[in-house]
Amino acid sequence: MPFEKIENYKDKNPPLDIRNYFNSTVKAWGLIKNWRGQVFRRFNVEMKGIWKDQKGTLTEIFRFDDGEIQERIWNVEFIDDHNFTAKASDSVGKAYGQQRGFALNMKYTLSVPLKGKNISIKLDDWMYLLDEKRLMNISTMKKFGLPVGKIFIYFEK
Repeated sequence: MPFEKIENYKDKNPPLDIRNYFNSTVKAWGLIKNWRGQVFRRFNVEMKGIWKDQKGTLTEIFRFDDGEIQERIWNVEFIDDHNFTAKASDSVGKAYGQQRGFALNMKYTLSVPLKGKNISIKLDDWMYLLDEKRLMNISTMKKFGLPVGKIFIYFEK
């Protein structure tokens, strides 16, 4: 949805605050589709959040169906209750996020290994709180402004 805006969700419940949802260990399952719409990777992920005041650390451990394991640690800093920035070792620059109502949107660039070198992929993450225990994430991946894939993740506390 190219015209989706975070403000569209500002009065929608249940409210999502990642500091509350990711305040302990959360498990998730997902898949990655390529630009043709074909599933090419499946994974499970365990996330653990630790928060103090307006700062937090989100640790993600991905286990892919081909045996690869990836760890990503996000350092998150809230500007106010709705806006935040984040940085991980494989992010290119800062990620910028907003949360309103039951939704969260985060935009960032990752350096991704491909055929022996790293390429930069832009991600547009949308998270939707389904209920107090379940969260859905849909990410669009782009290279040179063109869609190259989608990531679907289902979280459960």
